[in-house]
Amino acid sequence: MQTIYQILFWSTPAVIALAAIEAGVLWAIRRSYDWRASLASLADLLARQYVVYAYFGFGLADPLIGWAVQHRLATVPLGTAGSIAALFVGEEFCYYWFHRCSHRIGLLWAHHAVHHSTNRFNLSAAFRFGWVGRLIGTSVFFVPLIWLGFPPRAVFITLSLNLLYQFWIHIDWMPRLGPLEWVLNTPSHHRVHHAANPEYLDRNYGGVLIVFDRLFGTFAAEREAIPCRYGLVTPLYSNNPLRIVAHQWVALGRDLWRARGPREWWRALFGPPAGHETARDYQVVGVPAE
Repeated sequence: MQTIYQILFWSTPAVIALAAIEAGVLWAIRRSYDWRASLASLADLLARQYVVYAYFGFGLADPLIGWAVQHRLATVPLGTAGSIAALFVGEEFCYYWFHRCSHRIGLLWAHHAVHHSTNRFNLSAAFRFGWVGRLIGTSVFFVPLIWLGFPPRAVFITLSLNLLYQFWIHIDWMPRLGPLEWVLNTPSHHRVHHAANPEYLDRNYGGVLIVFDRLFGTFAAEREAIPCRYGLVTPLYSNNPLRIVAHQWVALGRDLWRARGPREWWRALFGPPAGHETARDYQVVGVPAE
């Protein structure tokens, strides 16, 4: 356990260093790199890690986590390979549904859109997560694991390792990985996830594994004939960290202001993002891939 703590403690400076190395290599090879977008992503990471988490630790799901601990069905010891494997698979299952809901529910998308706001796909894109995830209660998706008997600390450490794994798959230069593509979430699968193309939109929600996407029908393979266009359906070109964090909340607030009655309020808060529905219904006819 001490080793895991050390890995997580040093993960922030490590991922910053690796992203900087990638940036230098890509600039040297391609003579092109969006430094401003990467610096905006870095600002998001530093503000979240050293300001938001340090001084704004309350989350709406915290009382429910306490309830799950008090009323847990069992106490699962983590001293065996079987219990660790069960925690890992359970975490992946919960993460899949958390991630899928983050794309299909307007309130959650207002937060998660930050991660998809960059129009370039590189290691620095993994830095963007927004600042209010815990505050709006995203931890609720992992409460079932605590209720079943897994210790809360183990659940959220496993989640942190899940997110740390996903750092390296934010790259556009690595080819497919052969048989691993059937089981793991790979750079190819995650490129699809970050693409705004109608053919790719809202696909490949897995964390470490891709098996739940295959099981629940949300998997899409990357196709050479359809290059990925990264970013949001309506691209965001600003590199202002505050605008990156707030732009989708502003859009949600505008939708609520314009809503007429409870049904439209509900649709804005808990329905799918309107731009996603429009893009998915759009069909490109007679236009070759660039």
